[in-house]
Amino acid sequence: MSKPAPLRWGLLGAARISASALIPALHSNFSRIVAVGCRDAQRGAAFAARHHIAQVESYEGLIARGDIDAVYIALPNHAHLPWTLAALAAGKHVLCEKPLALDAADAQEMIAAAEAAGVRLMEAFMYRLHPSWVAVCELVQSGRIGHLMAVQSWFSYFNDDPTNIRNVLAVGGGALYDIGCYSVNLSRLLFGSEPVRVQAAITRDPGNGVDVLTSGILEFAGGGVATFTASTRAEDDQRVHVYGTEGRISIGIPFNIPPDRPTEVILAKGGDPPVSPHLEVMRFEAADPYAVEAERFAAAILDGLPTPVPPSDAVANLRVIERLFEAAASG
Repeated sequence: MSKPAPLRWGLLGAARISASALIPALHSNFSRIVAVGCRDAQRGAAFAARHHIAQVESYEGLIARGDIDAVYIALPNHAHLPWTLAALAAGKHVLCEKPLALDAADAQEMIAAAEAAGVRLMEAFMYRLHPSWVAVCELVQSGRIGHLMAVQSWFSYFNDDPTNIRNVLAVGGGALYDIGCYSVNLSRLLFGSEPVRVQAAITRDPGNGVDVLTSGILEFAGGGVATFTASTRAEDDQRVHVYGTEGRISIGIPFNIPPDRPTEVILAKGGDPPVSPHLEVMRFEAADPYAVEAERFAAAILDGLPTPVPPSDAVANLRVIERLFEAAASG
């Protein structure tokens, strides 16, 4: 039986994430990059030459190409809606950077457009499909830590550059949209439901208005609670701890998972905690999370399988984010 032709990608946006993560991920047995779309033709040509991409197009030109099957949207948050809709209308499958949109209504509009065009749409939360997170979900769902009680997560980096898009309110900048969305996503993933109540505290930059320190509490049916903090003005760090009635799980590098080194998940269960708990260290061979995500998305399209993460999940995530913003505003 012949192997299906690889999925032909167009990369919309010549951002840093495109160079560092997406280009290696989209060159595989399942995928190849046909063209990159860039607003600045000279910059686009230099980017393409550095990364061995044959064609450079405008955004419109890339979407119109007949030799592209799928488009990766690697643009600032406010541009996700118009360019996702344009790509879907042109019959392209779309893998779009998180958050899929700036609000749930826009994300729902994208889903309707994908369904009307008969193509796939997925939000690019690359961590979810990595083997380490698949294992974490299996540990929780199988009851290895008993009944899930609490999830604690932290995600931070330092960026006070006023020209950086993450510090521009009008384009969807701020900690919650950029990194807090991961904590919301993983909490919903692990509890397998939507929070029944949310609380939030937000500190904003007095100059540009973006949230730079956001903490949230998500309460789930049955008494489970997820707490998180996301900050764009703190020391770089990221951690997730998952607590059950009979054990706990720690994920050391949960989000920006290194593509070139093994990763670990630690299960603590029994022993003599906290002095001498029994620890089971689960080690996973190096796996590029972006490549895993791209391969799963491509395989779903090429083999007619379900989309790995349905786009309805993006709508649900954005609804929680909206509720967090509202909770913080209401005090």
